[in-house]
Amino acid sequence: MLRPRAALALLLGSLLATLTTGCSGSSGEGSRPVTVAASDHLGGAPVYLAEDRGLWAVEARVRTLATGRDALNAVLGGQAAFGVVGDLPAVTAALNGRDVKVLAELSAFSDWRLLTRTDRAVTGFDRLRGRRVGVPRGTNVEYALSRMLAAGHLTSADVTVVNLAPNQVPAALARGDVDAGVTFPSFYDATRSALGARYAELPFSGYTARTLLVCGPAADERTATAVLRSVVRAQRELAADPAAARRSVLAQAKGSLKAAYVERYQPRYTYRSTLSADLLRQLHEEAVWAKAAQGLSGPSDEAAMRRTLRPGPLKAVDPAAVTVG
Repeated sequence: MLRPRAALALLLGSLLATLTTGCSGSSGEGSRPVTVAASDHLGGAPVYLAEDRGLWAVEARVRTLATGRDALNAVLGGQAAFGVVGDLPAVTAALNGRDVKVLAELSAFSDWRLLTRTDRAVTGFDRLRGRRVGVPRGTNVEYALSRMLAAGHLTSADVTVVNLAPNQVPAALARGDVDAGVTFPSFYDATRSALGARYAELPFSGYTARTLLVCGPAADERTATAVLRSVVRAQRELAADPAAARRSVLAQAKGSLKAAYVERYQPRYTYRSTLSADLLRQLHEEAVWAKAAQGLSGPSDEAAMRRTLRPGPLKAVDPAAVTVG
């Protein structure tokens, strides 16, 4: 027969085990908290929806950073196990020999704008020759600029590229520090407001930016699978109720996005969790460009880019979503 003190200890131990199991997430897949470093609110909308609705199959928290480059640095530096990043930051990390893996493509977007001023007479991409162009370097926006220049039969050697944070582009254009700029869509309206009647833009759909879910070496298979299961569930809820998803994005943005912007631009994103041959082809093309443009030393061939993909977790969640050979 147990003494009263021993019986109490046994009861408390049993209660503690029950509570620990109950807090391990809806699927019971692990109890270690993980951090997801995110950037683009609309490209990563499923992640924000999962956060807002408590859909995580593991204990997780989302940390929002200014750019995908910052989110990737958080993963590489060990501050986050997972990151929501653009395609170019993932490519440059691979070229630099960093151990980062692509778990899935979350979304795609191709509604880009070259922002400029009416008094600069930039009426076509070929008119950028000799101009100063502001862009956040190291992000997929820089690659968008390279495609715009190519459309005008130009290269980066034909312009002066000015490295600006995404939110600095509108003010730089208003002051006349640059003749044109490319930035995230969330700053298009701010640029229009800053320039007023001087605002001009050139639409561009020749580049599809892909938002990726990546992980560092510390992310184990079980946790990565649980995170992807949560994201896939959130994407299904987004498809079923886009308006509710937009409310979740606004709630998680905590005032950094305007409702009008979210209403207008969120429908322009295509949401899916896939690993496809199209993604691999684009990563390869960007690697070739980045190696030449930035002088990076790593291998840029398709086989090297294929090694950045980690298909196991997505195959476990949705086998049909993995179509890359």
